[in-house]
Amino acid sequence: MGYSFTAPDKNWAREPIERTEILWIIIAGSWCLFMFVWMIAWHWIGNQNMNTEAYKTFTDVYAKKTEEFTKQYTVRQDASDPSLPVVAPPPGSDVYIAGSIFQWRPVLELQKGKSYRLHISSLDYVHGFSLQPENINFQAYPGYEQVITVTPNKAGTYGIVCNDYCGLGHHTMLGRIYVKE
Repeated sequence: MGYSFTAPDKNWAREPIERTEILWIIIAGSWCLFMFVWMIAWHWIGNQNMNTEAYKTFTDVYAKKTEEFTKQYTVRQDASDPSLPVVAPPPGSDVYIAGSIFQWRPVLELQKGKSYRLHISSLDYVHGFSLQPENINFQAYPGYEQVITVTPNKAGTYGIVCNDYCGLGHHTMLGRIYVKE
């Protein structure tokens, strides 16, 4: 059983391209150009991108702001976890939530149809802020404060899930937002 090998022609790159290859190159190039333009356009005409502000901060300063906010607007302790305070800020106010190993604090109680400026940051590691079932996703970095304006349009209980691995207790890092009528 023998094999024979023929060396390729040294000028293979100079051979003409077949019509089907040219057609596929044109189709693939056109599709890439279309998708590139569409992704940029979708940022402005699509409804999935939230406008945010980001500020440099210090974790101890942000922790103090969150603590003061929590003390000022606490209405009760959460029924599912009595160690977590539930805060009900007035509409139009700045709302602070902080991620730290392994929880989001405090639990928020917002009113349907009212706007709030939601400040999100982490006090220790990078955490993911995923609001479910709405599929709103952000990364919370220590030393940075992200601010988004939210107007809840449906009453209910929303879960906050950390979707960035942050350690062994990552799977238990949950938070809540209650939206009342």
